[in-house]
Amino acid sequence: MPTRTATPLIPTPDGRADAFAAFPEQDGPHPGVLMYPDAFGIRPVIQEMARELAGHGYYVLVPNFFYRQGPSPVVELPEYIDDDARDGIVGQLMPLVRAHTTELTLRDAGAFVRFLTTRPEVAAGQVAAVAGFHGPVVAEGPDGLHRLLSAITAEVHLGHAASDLTPEALAELNRALDAAGLTYTSEIYPGTVHGFTMSDTSAFDPDGLKRHWEQLLPLLDRALT
Repeated sequence: MPTRTATPLIPTPDGRADAFAAFPEQDGPHPGVLMYPDAFGIRPVIQEMARELAGHGYYVLVPNFFYRQGPSPVVELPEYIDDDARDGIVGQLMPLVRAHTTELTLRDAGAFVRFLTTRPEVAAGQVAAVAGFHGPVVAEGPDGLHRLLSAITAEVHLGHAASDLTPEALAELNRALDAAGLTYTSEIYPGTVHGFTMSDTSAFDPDGLKRHWEQLLPLLDRALT
């Protein structure tokens, strides 16, 4: 499906966040997808993934969640991020990651969703699907995971990198997902490392990316269309 792109600015309580949007050329409204990039930020590989998803009939909004520090990417990135470059870049980004608290994350998420759902190209609706890939499930405090999961009403898919989660940790997470009564799949993608969907990094795994699309597209189709 042919797509168009835009670079909107999203109003937030702390300023305006730059963003990338991709959506079908044909008239909408289309189901909306809020797509968070990895910590390296909005760049060609992220834009290409957003365009590919938009080609399946979605309005895809990719915000720069480090907008307080400047437009994305907030640090200089090479065209290809190999292992040597990764260490230096991650060192620059970690202070920003640590400063991006749960409070800021939630405040921004509200602004991003409001912006997305008020686009004329986006159909009205609610958060019906959540997918996460090669990202840790982080919750603060002893009851944080329960509070996090109990607030979710959407169908969930979590595709974990083998380097990020042990089978024992996966079993513990899945028990918490069961206890929350969620409809979900949560699995380790064999042989993968953190960042496996990113083709501009040395972490890229083509089989992991293929599995990512095989799980993501049917989830969105079930939940949003």
